[in-house]
Amino acid sequence: MRHTTPFNEPFLYPLSRWVPERGTGLGFLGANPNEYFISIDFHKPEGQALVKKLAAKSDVFVENYRPGTFDRWGIGYRQLKEINPRLIYCWLGGFGGWGPGRVRASYDILGQSQGGNFGMTGKQEFMGGAPAKHTIWLADYWGGMMGATQILAALYWRDHISGQGTFTEYSQVHGVTRQLEYALPLYGRHGITRERWGNWDTQLCVHGIIKCGKSSYPNSENPQELEEGYILISAYEDKDFARLCKAVGESTLATKYAKADIRIKAESQMEIYPALEKWAADKTKEQVAAAMDANNILNQPVWNAKEVANHPHWNERGAVRWLDDPTYGELLHQGPAYKMSATPPRLKWSLKPVGADNERILGELAGLTPADIRRLEEQETI
Repeated sequence: MRHTTPFNEPFLYPLSRWVPERGTGLGFLGANPNEYFISIDFHKPEGQALVKKLAAKSDVFVENYRPGTFDRWGIGYRQLKEINPRLIYCWLGGFGGWGPGRVRASYDILGQSQGGNFGMTGKQEFMGGAPAKHTIWLADYWGGMMGATQILAALYWRDHISGQGTFTEYSQVHGVTRQLEYALPLYGRHGITRERWGNWDTQLCVHGIIKCGKSSYPNSENPQELEEGYILISAYEDKDFARLCKAVGESTLATKYAKADIRIKAESQMEIYPALEKWAADKTKEQVAAAMDANNILNQPVWNAKEVANHPHWNERGAVRWLDDPTYGELLHQGPAYKMSATPPRLKWSLKPVGADNERILGELAGLTPADIRRLEEQETI
C-alpha cells in the first residue's frame, strides 16, 4: 500500500477526529469524490467579494446555512442574481424558509426525528424495541439527491424556456416526510399511527430478516465477526411460502398460514418468524442461503463491509475499487453508482484537504494572483 507520508494513517482514523493539517476525517470519504476544495471566510468583506466573483461565472450556487444568513452577508440570492441573472441558487435548509421552525439548525439525526422516520424504525414494542437511527446519514444523502434533481429541472427551465436563473429550496425535514410511505394517509384516513415492525414487513410475509445461530467466522479474532449472522428471506407468495415451509420442515405452518392475507397479520408473523429462526439456530447464514437456493427461494445474507469489499460482483463492476488518491494514498473506495455508455464516469480522487484548490479555482475564476492568495491567507480570509 502506498503512503503519501509516514503519517498517512492518522489522516484516516479515528473517524471523529479532524485530521491535523487536512481539515477532514474518514467520515468525509465517500461523499465528495472529484470535487475541488477551496476555503473562504464568508464573514469578511473580501471573502464575500470572492463569492460574488465566483457566482458571476457559475451555473449553480448551493448552500445550507440557516435561512437569511447569506442574504445578511450580502451573498444571498437577492444579491447574486443581480450579478448573474442566469444563476441557479439552491438552498438546502433544515426546515424551510418560512414557518415556526424555520430558524432552527438541523442535522441528519434531527431531520429523521422530526420528519417521522424514527417513529417507525426499530424493533417491535413486544420485543423490547426502541426507535432506531439509520446508521448512515440518510436525510443528508437524500437531501443531496433531491437538491441535484431540483437543480437539473431549474437548468432545463433556464436553458430551454426562460433564459433566467431561479431560487430553489429543499427542506431536509420535509424530505424525510416523503420517506414515510403510507404512514401519513393511513393516519389521515383512519387515525392509525404506523408503529415499528423491526426487520419484518407490514405488507408482506415472509419478507424479512431472520437471525442465524452460528457465526460465519468462528475462528476470527475480530469480536464482531464472531457474532451470529443474519439473512433476508422473501417468500410472500403462497406458492413460495409453501416451498419455504417444506424446506424448513414446517408442515403445520404451511397449512395454517397458506394464504397471504392470513400470514400478514401481526399475530401470524409473531409465530412464523420465530419458527424460522428456530430452524436456523444451528446454521450459518451461508448454510441457510444454500438451503433457500436449493428450494428456489429468494434470499440474501446480510453482508458486512468486509464481505461487500471482497465480493467478485462488485469488484468486477467497479462498484468497489482501489483508488490511488494523491493525498491519502491507496484507498478502498466506492466507485460511481451509475454507468454511462458514451461518457463513462471516472473516479479521480476521493477528497482533498480544505483549501487545497484555492490557487487553481480562485486564480482561474476569481482572477487572484499568487500575491493575492498569499495576502488573503495571511489575513485568514482563505
